[in-house]
Amino acid sequence: MRRLLPVTDQTAAEDREWSVDELADAYTYPEGTGSTGPAWLRANMVSTLDGAAQHEGRSQAISSETDMRIFGVLRGLADVVVVGAETVRLEGYRPARAREVFAERRAAAGQGPAPAIAVVSASLDLDFSLPLFAEPLVPTLVLTGAAAPPDRIRTAEKAGAEVVIAGDGPGVEPARAVRALAERGLVRLLTEGGPRLLGQFVAAGVLDELCLTLSPTMTAGEAQRIAGGPALAVPERFAVASVLEEAGFLFTRYRHI
Repeated sequence: MRRLLPVTDQTAAEDREWSVDELADAYTYPEGTGSTGPAWLRANMVSTLDGAAQHEGRSQAISSETDMRIFGVLRGLADVVVVGAETVRLEGYRPARAREVFAERRAAAGQGPAPAIAVVSASLDLDFSLPLFAEPLVPTLVLTGAAAPPDRIRTAEKAGAEVVIAGDGPGVEPARAVRALAERGLVRLLTEGGPRLLGQFVAAGVLDELCLTLSPTMTAGEAQRIAGGPALAVPERFAVASVLEEAGFLFTRYRHI
């Protein structure tokens, strides 16, 4: 792996495998506050050269071993991973696990052994018998609206999930979701999609940072982009913060301006 930006004492030509600690230092959350207060919301997504966020419904085909290492590092740094219900269903989400390599770093930051998973769902049409809800190391949260089906809320709570109301209607209001998580001490937020959820965060102006892996592949077809939903009236602007490269993959970080 090579660091292309920012320029450091390590030359860009140095191509070697980075340790988990080096990756964690490169992706550490910034000091200060996020767009909505004390929280900082970052997204982690992968895209092909022609803009596809997935191939045949999943992201693994356009990913790489290093991309998955960075995926693990971002999880290891986060307080909570926010994910859409459809992504939970398609990707077969499981609870985050404690990793010894992050134990000291998380303890020093006042974090628990593993990040919580927060699932965003209006209908709560989820299988609450899955390990994500039945066997988490840290209780799974479900973010929904005040008009969500009461019977599904009861089912979620009976399964051990913590239901968080973050909207007045059936759906979740992105800014309220960020605030609700921050009020629980979960201020280092990571969202892994899907595209519809990321689009909602972007439209609400609460996305602080995008970690985007650009895969040196093309798929054509009609695969979804990394962010979906209605177009914005005025594009949101981001500035590049860092770029790493390995085997043609670019691992970029952009921060909201």
